[in-house]
Amino acid sequence: MLFKRVKSLEAILATAEKKSLHRSLGPFQLTLLGIGAVIGTGIFVLTAEAAQKAGPAMLISFCIAGFVCAVAALCYSELASMVPVAGSAYTYTYAVVGELLAWMVGWALMLEYAVGASAVAVGWSNHAVGLLHGLGVDIPASISNADALMAKTQMAFGAAPTADLMAAVANGGWINVPAILIATAVTTLLVIGTTESARVNAILVAIKIAALTLFIALTIPVLKADNFTPFMPTGTFGAFGAAASIFFAYVGFDAVSTAAEEVKNPQRNVPIGLIATLVICTTFYVLVASGAIGAIGAQPLMQDGASLAPGSAEMAGRCASVVASGALEPLVCSKEALVHVLHSIGYPALGRLVGLAAVLALPSVVLMMLFGQTRVFFTMARDGLLPAKLASVHPRFRTPHVVTIVTGAGATIAAAVLPVGRLADYSNSGTLFAFTLVAISVMVLRKKDPNRKRPFRTPALYVIAPLAIVGCLVLYFSLPLTAILVLPIWGGIGLVFYFLYGRKHSHVGRGLNEGNVEDQPPVPGV
Repeated sequence: MLFKRVKSLEAILATAEKKSLHRSLGPFQLTLLGIGAVIGTGIFVLTAEAAQKAGPAMLISFCIAGFVCAVAALCYSELASMVPVAGSAYTYTYAVVGELLAWMVGWALMLEYAVGASAVAVGWSNHAVGLLHGLGVDIPASISNADALMAKTQMAFGAAPTADLMAAVANGGWINVPAILIATAVTTLLVIGTTESARVNAILVAIKIAALTLFIALTIPVLKADNFTPFMPTGTFGAFGAAASIFFAYVGFDAVSTAAEEVKNPQRNVPIGLIATLVICTTFYVLVASGAIGAIGAQPLMQDGASLAPGSAEMAGRCASVVASGALEPLVCSKEALVHVLHSIGYPALGRLVGLAAVLALPSVVLMMLFGQTRVFFTMARDGLLPAKLASVHPRFRTPHVVTIVTGAGATIAAAVLPVGRLADYSNSGTLFAFTLVAISVMVLRKKDPNRKRPFRTPALYVIAPLAIVGCLVLYFSLPLTAILVLPIWGGIGLVFYFLYGRKHSHVGRGLNEGNVEDQPPVPGV
């Protein structure tokens, strides 16, 4: 009985027709939306973490992560062209493999969007602090990161007070106030409805691409072959570990399919938007990573023959000791890697411009991730799986203020006390689970409903979909142990909620007509 509650595609499409949103996005705007959601969530933020895990082999890591996203995108494309409604992976799963797994996907997407927003908020904080420092305004470390808090926490749980941990306590901070401020500001904007327009999004995408193009133009001419040796200092395991982390750099491409309900001719334009987004972003990532490695090197800091864990208190302490000794800060230690590279090769002013681009552009990514979370919540509430009160609309602002505040509060707390690398890994665990279910769903639907019109058919489906599944599983098990455990723990909490509330109130289970469900609020920028 657990897997028999399947919402038919006809019901989903009928619901969408009754609640259809204005279709105004073409392939160009959709690609801009995808690039805007993707670029900035990783390359500005996670380059140092990738270098620490894999060294120069992070070039391979970007390609691995991009490949897994590409095969997942092809599966997304077929389902999105058949089911052009809001909800993304959650909706597709509901239509194919049933309510229980759809609930688990929707629950896992909270990790992708809410925790992902926290990671980007911390990345913004790092760049904002660095930019202000370049302008002569210093934000104390005690309120701009939580390295000391992490070290103290580890020692409280029995970790030996090593030199690295003591250095983290002495030089680190206790809370990330800038991250709190930006997460709170974005949440407030979403509540009052003052969201970015499509034109502003296009401008921000142009700023990010211009900044990365400038970085490539300045670093590629000065790269040194010696900086790529040893190429794989942490071995194959390190390369896959880095791929698992920088998979976050591609998260956001599924926002294209989430927006399918607002797309003109989705059967044609959603696949174009997905693939074009990944091709453009992967090209930029490989070129930027090559420039960073070639310019100043990217060798990881090692301990007992293994690289220190990025974002750990030990790593923070080691970096503090290196800087205190007067040596040049390694790339793997920088909280604003691209800015640091340009500064190191003699372009401090241009480095500050790149930092400014990140400061200007990253808040829009936080906004889109938090908005994506509310979209999933609304779709789940439309199906009765979440309380209607949670998705209530503000009488004045006409925005889902309750769920926005709850989501924003959670994202803010996480950003205040956790480093960007750990947040990205936690977010990835939920995303990889959702992508796996999408790949399974497209194969199941081919068998269950082979005659349904498919405007876009995934080529070589029974090769592509298994590759997506295997790729997602490999990346998931390449994550740090804590990130691997986050998914089943979070999933267990979700199952408790489902059986206590969602299963009883499900519209499919109760045979209710979705046409009576409260309308969704307007989409920002459309």
